[in-house]
Amino acid sequence: MALQRMLSGDPSKSSKVYLAIGALSLAKAIAVRKDRERFRRELLDAGLFLGVGLVLRRFSKIKAEKQRELESQLPDWAADIATSDAASRGVRTIAKQRFRGRSEPEPEPTLRDRARAVIASL
Repeated sequence: MALQRMLSGDPSKSSKVYLAIGALSLAKAIAVRKDRERFRRELLDAGLFLGVGLVLRRFSKIKAEKQRELESQLPDWAADIATSDAASRGVRTIAKQRFRGRSEPEPEPTLRDRARAVIASL
């Protein structure tokens, strides 16, 4: 899983999912403890999931802390302007104008299309 995708969205929710999967893997490792090789694999999986869950939880706390810090530095009048209805309508209007001008991206040519183009150019 790409790091950017892992950190996008709500990391606190993602951390709960990883911690839950880690706990299940740990329970599974305990269930198969007689099979030494499988026990090691399950224990490794549990450790990895629990580790990622803990890191995401810590990242979530740091992210929330930084956001509170930035919001506390923002003057009240600026926060009121940014959260006003007029500002949100303006942002929506600009976004619509930008996306209206763009059409669907051209699909990438397939290998067959590129081969035909090369043969046609000869």
